[in-house]
Amino acid sequence: MPQPAKAARVPRPAAAPPSGPTGSSDSAKSSAASGGSASAAPAGRSAAGPEGAGGRRAAAQRLTMRRRLAAAAMELFATKGYEATTVDEIAAAAGVARRTFFRHFRSKEEAIFPDHDDTLVRAQGVLDAAPAHEHPLDTVCRGIKEVMRMYAASPAVSVERYRLTREVPALREREIASVARYERLFTRYLLGHFDETDHHVGADDPLLAEVAASAVVTAHNHVLRRWLRGGGEGDVEAQLDHAFAIVRETFGAGVGAGRAAALSRPGGPPASVRAGDEVLVAVARTDAPLGEVMRAIEKVLKRERDQDN
Repeated sequence: MPQPAKAARVPRPAAAPPSGPTGSSDSAKSSAASGGSASAAPAGRSAAGPEGAGGRRAAAQRLTMRRRLAAAAMELFATKGYEATTVDEIAAAAGVARRTFFRHFRSKEEAIFPDHDDTLVRAQGVLDAAPAHEHPLDTVCRGIKEVMRMYAASPAVSVERYRLTREVPALREREIASVARYERLFTRYLLGHFDETDHHVGADDPLLAEVAASAVVTAHNHVLRRWLRGGGEGDVEAQLDHAFAIVRETFGAGVGAGRAAALSRPGGPPASVRAGDEVLVAVARTDAPLGEVMRAIEKVLKRERDQDN
């Protein structure tokens, strides 16, 4: 397995941590790892944790520690090599116990990707808060911009991480896993704007959703790799906007078109549901997508259950 050059050192820029819900006001010593990528941290440790000042403070402290461990791991990988570096050495370099390392990462290949879970939360937040009138493809493009901003927040570290992932197969595999998580998130969102149960001949909505989500992720990754190979210089968001314009031109007319047309037809929404005594009455147009009808029913059922509780 090829090893990184022995003389390489991990730059420690003074840039602030990435902006957004997971950004913290802690000192810039933790920002050396803020260009991270994939991480499969234990469930329930997201920055979108308990509300209130205490919860935000705990989330900021957690992220600071993750970045501290990541900075130590990257420096050791660069100087000693990935295979020769142990978890104990990473923990010692970060000034913490081995058990602290395993509270944040399951393995050493995860350790250089401290921000991925929190960035995934931010991307999900963009999708959840999307205005009703926004084209779903535009929403997905805005969501994946959170990933690019994570890398752009610390270009020097992102470039070094890219070098490591190209040289160490285990790190590359972990990064590929992170890309798959984003693609699943965006595919689910786009499928939510179609009748995903409609698979008869000629129904292309599910296909369009998966292809469009893949296209957005591929466009992002293409621009990101080009930016990293160029040393992390230049206006990467402008390059990303150009790539997204191509994706919109290619897929924009099809993605969500059927749903938008149904909603714009005279006669109101495609389906309406009201609750009676232990029954639900659903009224739907004959051309209403099945997915829309089911969502309307589920919404009323949830409201009724919440009221009962």
